[in-house]
Amino acid sequence: MAAATRIYQLRIALPYITPAIWRRVEIPGAMTFDDLHGAIQTAMGWENCHLWTFYAGKIEISPAPEQFDFPGAPRAQSADETTLDQLLGGRPIKFRYVYDMGDSWLHEIMVEKVLAPEPDAAYPRCTGGARACPPEDCGGFPGYFHLLEAIGDPKHPEHEEMLDWVGEEWDPEAFNIDAVNARLQPRKRAPARRAKKK
Repeated sequence: MAAATRIYQLRIALPYITPAIWRRVEIPGAMTFDDLHGAIQTAMGWENCHLWTFYAGKIEISPAPEQFDFPGAPRAQSADETTLDQLLGGRPIKFRYVYDMGDSWLHEIMVEKVLAPEPDAAYPRCTGGARACPPEDCGGFPGYFHLLEAIGDPKHPEHEEMLDWVGEEWDPEAFNIDAVNARLQPRKRAPARRAKKK
């Protein structure tokens, strides 16, 4: 398949969590890792307010210029100048994405398939997934497990505090693929019509 026509079907999952929190997205190979970061943020439900980086084998793909000159080999590559095709080359490989260096949200990404684009499809797009993204700043994987325990047990000493923090409307089982795609593929609004003069 020619590089210009590659669509990567990626399965993105948070490890250590059962049942799994995951998304399946389709991303054009010509898109950069900066674009992929944005698609992951949207598909997962993160708020894009922390540092992040990708790792493919020993290669780091980073948005932070100061990391490009960090000693060691190989040095980091620029996320906004490195495309999926350049790094993945149409191969069904695994790589990682880490979001929020404090909470260390590791995402395991698997290239499941390399597809030809569909004629009328809009990319990137989400084609599957399950469960809600953990709340921002909840303390990484340990904090997330503690949060679930606290809000799930009315007798837990932190039940009310945690429920108040996360909000009663938050549902750890919620996932709406239509809402995800509406955010991934925002439609341009039609210009507002002016009221006719009487």
